[in-house]
Amino acid sequence: MASTVLEGLHHVGLITIPVRLFAAARTERVSFNQIHQVCGNRIKQQIFCPHCDRVVERSELVKGYEVEKDRYVVVNDEEIKSIAPASSDTMEIVEFVKAEGIDPIYFDASYFMTPEDAGKKAYHLLFEAMGKSGFSAIAKIAMHQREYTVVVRPHAKGLLLHTMFYPEEVRDIPEFGQDTNITVKPQEVELAEKLVEGLAADFDPSKYHDEYQAKMTQMIQAKREGQTVGAEAPRKRAPVIDLMQALQKSLGDLPRKPVAKAAQNEEAEEQDGKKEHRLKRVPRTAHG
Repeated sequence: MASTVLEGLHHVGLITIPVRLFAAARTERVSFNQIHQVCGNRIKQQIFCPHCDRVVERSELVKGYEVEKDRYVVVNDEEIKSIAPASSDTMEIVEFVKAEGIDPIYFDASYFMTPEDAGKKAYHLLFEAMGKSGFSAIAKIAMHQREYTVVVRPHAKGLLLHTMFYPEEVRDIPEFGQDTNITVKPQEVELAEKLVEGLAADFDPSKYHDEYQAKMTQMIQAKREGQTVGAEAPRKRAPVIDLMQALQKSLGDLPRKPVAKAAQNEEAEEQDGKKEHRLKRVPRTAHG
């Protein structure tokens, strides 16, 4: 069973909904340990104090914030707990916004939000109302020793919560953006649009897999069985060619999509109509 990330109260006006949060996704990757090459054993990392010139235990550690070079303000857990905002145990909705109005760049982590028994009816009432209105909720919540702005939105059969970055956390890169010194021709845009349309499909996450991690697992298994691992052939970098030629070649390489049955029937009906029209036209004779 998934572990609870947070238990608290969810306030919507005068409605209180006791809820729990569960992490909705996690990164899956092959991880390696540090091994001493000489003896083949895993190494241990120790905490060392250079001033005392000895290894220290974790029980001797406290939190410190560096205010100047090698000068720290020490803060204990009780002091941190004493300044926790109200959002540390109560999440209150600030406003409702249209889902499409939220830029995805602000999304951070995702959590399933599930109701306790006492709040199930209010939870599902909120779920139904948000689903029909197309609105998402903006709220405040504190966890992991920081306060987050969060988005609560309906998803499948329940409510999802997304923590968000603050505007000052979203980087501003001077190199990012449209180069005003570059112009594209209308014909190039038209070909690019056709390329996009040719690759268009409904989003299906089950089609995508981490091939690199899969090959990593296969390599480890092969080495475990004493087999040699064949190297992947390096991918050649395509030469820079004329943009129009590249677009036209890309369009020519697209797989042909099957024509929809309705479109085929419509085309057949149109051809039958033209044929019938030709048969009705009787050629005029000399006596006509």
